[in-house]
Amino acid sequence: MTARLRPFLPADAAALADLVRASIEMLAEEDYSDAQREAWASAADDVDDFGKWLASMLTLVVEDDSGLVGFGALEDNTMIALLYTRPDFARRGVATLLCDALERLAAARGTSLLYTDASDTSQAFFANRGYTPFKRNSVMRAGEWLANTTMQKKLAPLRPQGAA
Repeated sequence: MTARLRPFLPADAAALADLVRASIEMLAEEDYSDAQREAWASAADDVDDFGKWLASMLTLVVEDDSGLVGFGALEDNTMIALLYTRPDFARRGVATLLCDALERLAAARGTSLLYTDASDTSQAFFANRGYTPFKRNSVMRAGEWLANTTMQKKLAPLRPQGAA
């Protein structure tokens, strides 16, 4: 895979909304019911609102020759608010590429503790990256209760380039 990381563009919103729906429907199937996955994915139903939400955060996308294959968003430099991979690109390094970039950006902006509300599906991914769970949550989405876990990771401060 020749992946390219770049900033989110408003024109990406519709493709990313489709990516969210496909990712939730397929990758979270073992952890959430059909009704829960439908409620979760409904956050991307209004493409205009979804695009505005993505634009309000530091959102990065990964693309290759087949199109957009993943994206992640850093909110307030302290929270990985979104991290999604197209199902056919799961476990191929896309989420790792995005998370590496978001963590570096957060550290460069002075963040020492980064958070995420990890779905049951993504909790192992974040744990393998050094995130530790500290709070279990139940969130109401479109009439369905969804469970997730707030996890945190201490970030090492970044030294300026050229510093010893």
